[in-house]
Amino acid sequence: MEQLCINARKYHFAAVCINPAFIAQAKKILAGSDVKICSVVGYPLGANTIETKVFEARDNVKKGADELDMVINLGAVKGGNYDYVEREIKIVVNVIRREQIAEYNKHINIKVIIETAILNRDEIKKVCSIIEKSGADFVKTSTGFGVKGAELDDIRLIREVVTRNIGVKASGGIRTFGDAQALIDAGATRLGTSSGVNIIKEYSAIFDK
Repeated sequence: MEQLCINARKYHFAAVCINPAFIAQAKKILAGSDVKICSVVGYPLGANTIETKVFEARDNVKKGADELDMVINLGAVKGGNYDYVEREIKIVVNVIRREQIAEYNKHINIKVIIETAILNRDEIKKVCSIIEKSGADFVKTSTGFGVKGAELDDIRLIREVVTRNIGVKASGGIRTFGDAQALIDAGATRLGTSSGVNIIKEYSAIFDK
C-alpha cells in the first residue's frame, strides 16, 4: 500500500483505491499531493444492507476518503429487483451529498461498481440508467474479483446509455498503454489499474523521444 501511494504521488495519478483500514496511513503518505484517496463500500459483493453501506460511506469519508467506490447489490440486479438497487444508490448518494459540504467541505466522487462480467447487456443498460438518475458521479465496470475486467464492448454499451454528465471508469485487466488507449477511445474517462507505472513508462517510451 505504501508503494502504491508513493507511485501515485510520483506520477500524479488521480487517486489510489484502497481498503478502509488503510485510509489513515494513505492520508499521511499523500499529504500535500494532488492524489485523492478512494475507498470502497459494500466491497466486493455488494451484499451488505443499505444501512451498512451508509455507515461505510460516512466512515470512509470521515477518515479522509475523497472518493467512494460502492458495489451495487448484485443479487438484487440478477433477481430483477431494480427498485431496491435504485433505492440503495439514492440513499447512499443523498446522505453523502447532504453532508459533503456541511461536514466535509469537499465534493465526494461516488463511483458505482456494476461488475459487468456477470451482467448481460439488458442488465448493464438498466443499472447504468439507474446510476445516472441517482446522482452518482461514475459508473465503474469491475471490482477486480470477477472473471474478467473492463472490455471495450462494455464501455461502448455504457456510453450509449449514460450522458457525458457522468464518468465511466474502466477497471480490471488494463495492463498496457494499448489497453488504456483503446478503453479511453471507447469512452472511458477514468482507468483503474495496478499497472499504472508500467503504462506511464510505456507511454513515455513511445512519445518522449
